[in-house]
Amino acid sequence: MSSPTSLLIRRARIILPNGELMIGDVLTRDRQIVEVAPEISTTTAPLKEIDAEGLTLLPGVIDPQVHFREPGLEHKEDLFTATCACAKGGVTSFLEMPNTRPLTTTVQALDDKLQRAQNKCLVNYGFFIGATAENLPDLLLANPTPGIKIFMGSMHGQLLIDQQEVLEAIFAKGNRLIAVHAEDQARINQRRKEFAGISDVAVHSQIQDNQAALLATQQALKLSQKYQRRLHILHMSTAEEAELLRQHKPDWVTAEVTPQHLFLNTSAYEKIGTLAQMNPPLRSPHDNEVLWQALHDGVIDFIATDHAPHTLEEKAQPYPNSPSGMPGVETSLLLMLTAAMQGRCTLAQVVNWMSTAVAKAYGIANKGAIAVGYDADLVLVDLNTYRPVLREELLTKCGWSPFEGWNLTGWPTYTIVGGQLVYEKGKLHTQVRGQALTFGQ
Repeated sequence: MSSPTSLLIRRARIILPNGELMIGDVLTRDRQIVEVAPEISTTTAPLKEIDAEGLTLLPGVIDPQVHFREPGLEHKEDLFTATCACAKGGVTSFLEMPNTRPLTTTVQALDDKLQRAQNKCLVNYGFFIGATAENLPDLLLANPTPGIKIFMGSMHGQLLIDQQEVLEAIFAKGNRLIAVHAEDQARINQRRKEFAGISDVAVHSQIQDNQAALLATQQALKLSQKYQRRLHILHMSTAEEAELLRQHKPDWVTAEVTPQHLFLNTSAYEKIGTLAQMNPPLRSPHDNEVLWQALHDGVIDFIATDHAPHTLEEKAQPYPNSPSGMPGVETSLLLMLTAAMQGRCTLAQVVNWMSTAVAKAYGIANKGAIAVGYDADLVLVDLNTYRPVLREELLTKCGWSPFEGWNLTGWPTYTIVGGQLVYEKGKLHTQVRGQALTFGQ
């Protein structure tokens, strides 16, 4: 099926790069935005025209941390099902993590993922390479990749790097961005002994406590400063880390927060049990508030979902056998837009946190704004309608959400990837394919 090369969006509420709102039209041609104006009159009729009156046009979400489980764990999710969920949630690009089977720790494994994505992904894609104690040459050679992922804790096997000398070797060589899962494994091991035998999942937040996160973030920050190395702190979860960065954040360091660390806290264990279990764990309401403030102040730069699905059967195992992780790509934009409607932030801030700032941090050219010359990765959302998150409507293969039953607004009506409609009023166009992202280092 041939795809439209031109698309005209009419009468949308457009969030412009300066944060202002304009009612107007956007014309795209051959994957790019070619005109943004209050009214566009075209002599050559576009192949597709959308009447967007009453809808709000945003740059597509760039989700910079997901686990899509392919290869090796496709019973939880795969690149096709995950990107169907992305399209429904307004996510037009993603950066995926290396803890698949086999691990993405070699150039060959990265190339395999890129090939799979080219064949299966409805949206744009990029894949991190994972650090081990032995793969420094691959870390330097891998391309294209947004960066090197280091698990400092809450991991096992080759991907766990908790030895100072190995961390030093990775930080000392090369200039590629390093993204860290910052939890201190020694403290986690100690706390596991202290809380051994407790099967209440709420103990998870005590075992992998705020101190475990803070210790690892302090260590990563010191290494980044010592080697002047570009550092990104993944899924920051604690007030202590936010205050540390408020005092000591060089301009080459960035940080992200997940919607679940903004909207959920330890009270969720009582309501949804192991479905609330993730790494790093949910924290206190106080942590929620401090993270929100840090996001507003620019201490935290942007938002990622850490979409990490497990089946309901796996999640039903008693703690600590229940796996950590939850899906998120279908609900992240909705949660943030609902917060904006409640006055917790502005639409312009949501655009910055979910698109513009991510593109800037990873050097992804021509994405994250509605402007001439930028890629036509766009989402039209309905901010006038509230609907509950329903399990039976989810497209993620795992089939559940920690936000089930939440009444949210901002549901995407149309999602556009490279000028092509991939999601349209509840219908997926599964023939659309995204492209491999490239990254400026």
